[in-house]
Amino acid sequence: MSETAVADLDPEAAKAEIARLTAEIRRHDEAYFQKDAPEISDAAYDALKHRLAALEAAFPEFIAPDSPSLKVGAAPSEGFGKVRHRVRMLSLGNAFTDEDVADFVERIRRFLSMKDGALAFTAEPKIDGLSLSLRYEGGRLVEAATRGDGEEGENVTANVRTIKEIPDRLPKGVPEVFEVRGEVYMRHADFAALNAAQADAGDKIFANPRNAAAGSLRQLDPAVTARRPLRFFAYAWGEVSALPADTQSGVIHALGDWGFPINDRMARCDSLEALLAHYRALEADRANLGYDIDGVVYKVDRLDLQERLGFVSRAPRWAIAHKFPAERATTVLEGIDIQVGRTGALSPVARLRPVTVGGVVVSNATLHNEDYIAGRGANGEPIREGRDLRIGDTVTVYRAGDVIPKVVDVDLMRRPADAVPYEFPTLCPACGSHAVREAGEAVRRCTGGLTCPAQAVERLKHFVSRGALDIEGLGARQIEAFWDKAWMKEPADIFTLEQRFGPQGTELQRLSKLEGYGEKSATNLFAAIRERRAVPLDRFIFALGIRHVGETTARLFARHYLSWDAFATAMAEAATDEQARAAILAIDGVGDVLADAVIAFFDDEHNRAALDRLLAHVTPRDAERPKTEGSPVAGKTLVFTGTLERMSRAEAKARAEALGAKVAGSVSAKTDLVIAGPGAGSKLKTATQLGIEVISEDDWLTLIGAGEGA
Repeated sequence: MSETAVADLDPEAAKAEIARLTAEIRRHDEAYFQKDAPEISDAAYDALKHRLAALEAAFPEFIAPDSPSLKVGAAPSEGFGKVRHRVRMLSLGNAFTDEDVADFVERIRRFLSMKDGALAFTAEPKIDGLSLSLRYEGGRLVEAATRGDGEEGENVTANVRTIKEIPDRLPKGVPEVFEVRGEVYMRHADFAALNAAQADAGDKIFANPRNAAAGSLRQLDPAVTARRPLRFFAYAWGEVSALPADTQSGVIHALGDWGFPINDRMARCDSLEALLAHYRALEADRANLGYDIDGVVYKVDRLDLQERLGFVSRAPRWAIAHKFPAERATTVLEGIDIQVGRTGALSPVARLRPVTVGGVVVSNATLHNEDYIAGRGANGEPIREGRDLRIGDTVTVYRAGDVIPKVVDVDLMRRPADAVPYEFPTLCPACGSHAVREAGEAVRRCTGGLTCPAQAVERLKHFVSRGALDIEGLGARQIEAFWDKAWMKEPADIFTLEQRFGPQGTELQRLSKLEGYGEKSATNLFAAIRERRAVPLDRFIFALGIRHVGETTARLFARHYLSWDAFATAMAEAATDEQARAAILAIDGVGDVLADAVIAFFDDEHNRAALDRLLAHVTPRDAERPKTEGSPVAGKTLVFTGTLERMSRAEAKARAEALGAKVAGSVSAKTDLVIAGPGAGSKLKTATQLGIEVISEDDWLTLIGAGEGA
């Protein structure tokens, strides 16, 4: 069986599937990045994200502002000090077919307005390990950090100093500041020897070399790391005071000259055909490399073109990972568990007879929603993507990479005679409230709201999560314990804990008796809570758990409004003022669904009351204005209309935002400048009527100092 082709989906079905995929990917992200307990493979996970990306491309009106396609990595562990990356460590977009790679090359040419001419790329093995950033100052290693969530990682400097392949000092003449980035990994032979030693000692057996490398690097005791056979490949850089070359390949070869291990299978390719040929050669030789790779990474070679191409929210435009095909295995569906998420969504999870898929033992897999299980839609009509799954069925599990499996087929010939169709629950398993499915929705949701412990607890977990307030020492286990004892029911309660349990409180001994807490750890918790009484605006907005507001959207709102008062006032006014609502919709990246969700949140009296209680303890810090000294458009709102002839619309927008401007999709009284090309229509007319300044593309390039070089 196969999924319904995107082109065959109507908008209603596409919207439902996007919502289902978004929820599923989020759940698997939590299992993999935060719990170190992946449920499916990388290949299955990539397949989920690939399907989501295809749907979002075809139906952009249904993209969730906090879509997993906009997300990078995972937040740092609580067990290490934190390092804020001076230059964000981003993820990569994925390609799965030759056509995807051809589209990638074509997108780059289109963005750069290069219809033909030489365009070189590097192609290198995608190492299946743990991303690492090494900061050198004056030629000495001063700091090493994991990627974390891309902005903040774990400080693993002491552990990294034990890895023999990473130099502590660089040769004379290297730039004063240079952040080398690459991948920590483990070779197959070393992995096998490590697992054998672990088994002899009665210790943990690692599922695969990547997990072994990650677990070894993230040891709290550097002596343990020193005993593990970790290796390193350098392939990128972060903050630098100077670069030794003007191409990707040139810089990488310089890193090799400085003593860093670089991959000898990296090649420079001058055509699409050369890229694909190198991919096939690496795929054919994959088993002989001696270490795990899960694809090939392509990067534009010229650094000046990389700079022009820039980034999207989670990845560079100038690079992509061409992944190897997924893997499959057959096992038995032993049960179906229902999990209740933070928004009340009931998510089915397959409980499988454990099976090894690509070196990882898989015992759980996603089942998406009740339609997927039943093989029919809400109207009873058969659906092509459905499976009619029954407990006891022999199923095929698809695993993409190393993270998230899903059940993709069922062997009807081996179905037990007593197997019966699965009945999806209509009552919430957490609170017993009715679970309803709204028209057009694929997800069934609990109606218990704040009375449902699953939702309330998950909301609190979200509030203290690493992307939100990130309160050290207050993790999922502690939230559940405090909830069970009725010590914490809403976010404001977090900030009254010290009053309840502190030195002047009456119940410190009761807190100290909780598992994991002593008097010292309780004191440390209170200190961590005090540190979060002032938090960045974007983290505070994200922490509120407003539907459709993810980290990217929270940053968007923070950059636009700059202060909590401005943001909250605008949302409150929009509930009764259409003009205020229109101003929100004029923000580039904000659509009707997102706007309505945020406005509704602020319009609810219960939410407002909870916010008032919370804001009595927490102060959201104003967002920083873009560092755009000397920019002629910093802080101004721009609109591009008509046809741009000297650069693509995407590049024009990227340049404007880099200079501190806000780019809107429509003209309003708040628009400062309109850049109009040939064919400008209604937007130009509106700008003229409102008396807004209008300039040509040439004038725009002159204004920003691009001139003839654009």
